[in-house]
Order: sequence, then C-alpha cells, then structure tokens
Amino acid sequence: MGKRSRLSNQAEEEYNIWPSFTDLMSNAFMIITLFLFLALFKSLFLKLTADETELDLSQSQALVRQLRLRISSLEQQVGDKTSQVKELKSEYDSLETKFANIQNELETTESELTKSKGEVNSLEDRLAQNKSQFDSLEDKLQKSNLQVSDLKTEVKRLKSAPPVVVIQGSGEFQFQSGSATLPPKLARYIANDLVDRIEEVTQERGVYVVEVIGNTDGQITRGTSNLDQQLISVARGTVPIDNLKPGSNADLGLMRALAVVKELQKVQEKGRLKDIQFRAYSGAQLYLPSGKFAPNSQQASPERRRIEIRFSPLGQAENIQ
Repeated sequence: MGKRSRLSNQAEEEYNIWPSFTDLMSNAFMIITLFLFLALFKSLFLKLTADETELDLSQSQALVRQLRLRISSLEQQVGDKTSQVKELKSEYDSLETKFANIQNELETTESELTKSKGEVNSLEDRLAQNKSQFDSLEDKLQKSNLQVSDLKTEVKRLKSAPPVVVIQGSGEFQFQSGSATLPPKLARYIANDLVDRIEEVTQERGVYVVEVIGNTDGQITRGTSNLDQQLISVARGTVPIDNLKPGSNADLGLMRALAVVKELQKVQEKGRLKDIQFRAYSGAQLYLPSGKFAPNSQQASPERRRIEIRFSPLGQAENIQ
C-alpha cells in the first residue's frame, strides 16, 4: 500500500508540467522582454544614428552646395585664367614675333656696328691727323693772336700818338729863296701860338723831345755849302744863322729847321718850355705832306715847302755794334 502510494505520487509528479510551463513562460517572457529591450535600444540607436546621419547629410549637402559654389567659382576663375592664358599666349606670340624682329634688328645693328667701328677707327685716324693739324693751327693762331695784340697795341699807340704841327712855308710864313731867316710874322707865330701848342701837347702826353723838320720843294739850290764849317757854331749860338750858306735842299731844310729851334730856345731861356729838348732835321725835297716820296720834279711847289713839328717821348738808346 505504501508502495502503491509512492508510485502514485511519483506518477503524479511525472505528469505535472505546470512548473515547467511556468518556467518556460517565464523564460520566454524574459527573452521577449530582452528582445523588446533590444528592439527599443536598436530603435533608439537607429533613431539617434538616423538623426546624426540626417545632420551629417544636411551638413554634407550644405558642404556639397558650398563645394559646388566653390567649384562654380573655380570654374569661372579657370575660365578667366584660361582667357588670361590665351591673352598671355597671344601676347607671348606677339612678343616672340617682336623678339625675333628685334633679334634680326640686333643682328643688323651688330653688322652696322662692326661697320661703324671700322669707320670710327678711320675717323680716329683722321682725327689724330686733324688734331696734329689743329695743334699746328693753334700754334699759328697763338702767334697770330700775339701779332694781333701787338698790332692793336700799335694801333692804339698810333691813335694816341701826338699830333704833327705843320707850318706851311708860303704866304706870310714864306722864307726868302735860299735863306733861313725867319719872316717876322713866322717869328711872332712861333713865340706865341706855337709855344702854347707845344706846352699843351707835351703836358698832356709827357713828351720831352720836339723834332723840327724842314722840308723844301724840288727847285735846285745853287751855291757852295758852308754847313760843315759853320753849322755847329750856329747851333751853339756863337755865329748867327744868316752866316750859313746852303749847297743843297738838304742844307736849306736843315737851316730853316735850325732857325725855328733857335727861336724856341730863346723862349725857353725866358722860363717857358722847361725840360723840353729840341732837335733840328732836314727832310729836303724827299717827302710830300702825305708822307710819301715826292716825284723827281724841280718845279716850284709851295705846298711842299713846310716846317713840321713832331712830338716824341725820350726813349732809351740801343747801341748796336
């Protein structure tokens, strides 16, 4: 009995599945719950991922738009650069053509330069020759300038030369034929007007020598001269001038010049014409009033009969031996 009871309990226990079912359902619920949690997590994860993806996609789209704009700008810049490149290429081609032309011109210029160098060398040779000639001409020019300077000095000297006082031996101042005696009016002219003129000129120009030159015409003077014997005595004043006898026109011109000098020396003895030397010379019939040689004429010529008063400074004598 007791054995049957144990077997009955054992059989009941073997046929009782509810605890197992309960465990199974509990496990299934837990598994389903786990799957739900997994599904929820997955859904949340996917949603989060989708949001992030959507955000990334939005950003990517914005970036794509920016990139497209950038690409468009770059394409435009590339187009501009392409145009610039084309222009630069065109300019380069033009410059290349110009360079070729310039190179040709340079070659031509070099050829001309070589030719010009030859011409320059030739010109330098000619220049050296011309310089030598120029130096020679410069020396001649310097000499010419010195001559011109001397001539200017001489012209200046001549322009500033003192005057020549000419007393015509005609009219009231005419000497007697063959005589050196002063006519009265000529003596008065010498003592007054001529003395004043001599003092004026000598004071203005610092002249200390007055030359008196007697000139005659070409008429023949006949007679025997005694000037070799009497001239010094007359000049010293120990013999009167009337004692002189001319033998030629040269004698007569000297006698008349000496007569004028003696008259001036008389005035000098009275205190005038101080420090002035008087010298008598003869021009005979040799010179015309113009200074040229007179013709060989023996005719009477009053304009050739004259006394010239010349003024000159007292220079230093140069003795030549």
